Amino acid sequence: MAASTHTVTNQAPPLVSYDVFNADRALVEAVDRHLDPQLLDEAHGDLSALGVTSGSAQVQTWGALANENPPKLRTHDRYGNRVDEVEFHPSWHRLLGKGVSAGLTAAWSRPGGHVRRAAAFVVWTQVEAGNGCPLSMTHAAVPALRTDPALAAEWEPRLTSMVYDQDPRPAEQKAGVLFGMGMTEKQGGSDVRANTTAARALAEDGTYELTGHKWFCSAPMSDGFLVLAQAPGGLTCFLVPRVLADGTRNVFRIQRLKDKLGNRSNASAEVEFDGTWARRVGDEGRGVRTIIGMVAATRLDCVLGSAGLMRQAVSQAVHHSTYREAFGGRLIDKPLMRNVLADLALESEAATTLGLRLAAAYDDGSEQERAFLRIAVPAAKYWVTKRCTPVAVEALECLGGNGYVEESGMPRLLRESPLNSVWEGAGNIQALDVLRALQREPAALNAYLQEVGKARGADHRLDGAIKNLLTELADLDGIEGRARRLVERIAVVLQGSLLVRFAPPEVADAFCASRLGGDWGASFGTLPHTLDLGSVVERARPVS
Repeated sequence: MAASTHTVTNQAPPLVSYDVFNADRALVEAVDRHLDPQLLDEAHGDLSALGVTSGSAQVQTWGALANENPPKLRTHDRYGNRVDEVEFHPSWHRLLGKGVSAGLTAAWSRPGGHVRRAAAFVVWTQVEAGNGCPLSMTHAAVPALRTDPALAAEWEPRLTSMVYDQDPRPAEQKAGVLFGMGMTEKQGGSDVRANTTAARALAEDGTYELTGHKWFCSAPMSDGFLVLAQAPGGLTCFLVPRVLADGTRNVFRIQRLKDKLGNRSNASAEVEFDGTWARRVGDEGRGVRTIIGMVAATRLDCVLGSAGLMRQAVSQAVHHSTYREAFGGRLIDKPLMRNVLADLALESEAATTLGLRLAAAYDDGSEQERAFLRIAVPAAKYWVTKRCTPVAVEALECLGGNGYVEESGMPRLLRESPLNSVWEGAGNIQALDVLRALQREPAALNAYLQEVGKARGADHRLDGAIKNLLTELADLDGIEGRARRLVERIAVVLQGSLLVRFAPPEVADAFCASRLGGDWGASFGTLPHTLDLGSVVERARPVS
């Protein structure tokens, strides 16, 4: 009898049917560290339930289907009436509903809400990152709306609801709503003060009509949007409802959906306003100051989203290497592959540890922590989001040719990986934002230095890095040309200080030796061979 030519051997099984939360030791430890002990049992129960859901084969299939079937724009109905609707695959709605019910828009309404939500966001991003966009903006709209107590009282209960309602109805008739954002325009991009969308007051009650366009309007199927427009008093923030109180559609003309590199399950649109009804949020001329709370919260989500993508990439690489054999043994036991995996695991753990520390600062809310966030958020957004793509590339390579095939899921991670670096201000915007804080807000630098100073004396390489950073900070004249270098060091020193304080010694040692001590090459897999790399890799293993 002839031997079969199609017997499958030496292939890793799918990474499914596992608890994505509890498999991530760094994430679990961060939650335990930052949450009130009285909240831990409930939080662990919720996060583990989400972790099991996220690791299930069914939900991972939903993520794949949502990306394989991107949204479609329907501008008119069969009779020629303008409807401007975006149609999504059913898997998208299932994912979004799960995200809302898991509390990913509810951080502001419960104790320890930001840490709990941050951990959930890291977990849920590993299933499908596209639905994180409306979840993030809905969450982030709350601080902007709080500048107007009346608007906040009206909208916040719906924004923080754990009920997903996809039907286009007046917000007053819904138990839960989603929000989008429209800031950038064709001529301005990140320079929002160049916006030309005009706002004309309709009455003394804060109602206006808007005329203009938005080059990127995220999540155009949402119930409401925060947008910037030029009022007589200057650039101002407005709330644009998708459906008006009488049930009619607001003028919200979707011109086209963007054909994006990644994030394909989510819709990003060009939108025209023509007599569009809106309510002012905050005072005229203070639009940037009003919306900056939303921007800061979404920037933190960029950090958390990148941490989630990195964690999934590392999980897939370690899982594959655990089962794949080559040259007489398992890949994970080969010293060179172990070096690569350990290096990737360090980057992932540093991102997760930093992201959860920032979320804890939001929960604390003290003046000291707010000052710390002023530098730490843009610095983390700059650095962590930039590290995501090289991690995804190297993790894909760990799977060899298998990783280059769509079925592996790695190409989707790779396409998604640059998004968070671009969204909410690309690298230069973040670097300049840190410079503004350094030059105008002394309390922010003091808070940062106090934070990293908590680890002083624990590792000589960290101490040296802090000393060198202080030298760079001593002279801010002509700093713009070296801003990226400076912000990178701010972020890496902060990561190092957190790992020295909280991570296992082998993780902190490897991070400080490579990222702070200079014993590192120009690519992953170049850690000093004398380090305890096996323990670092074992800590990153997604399933024991």
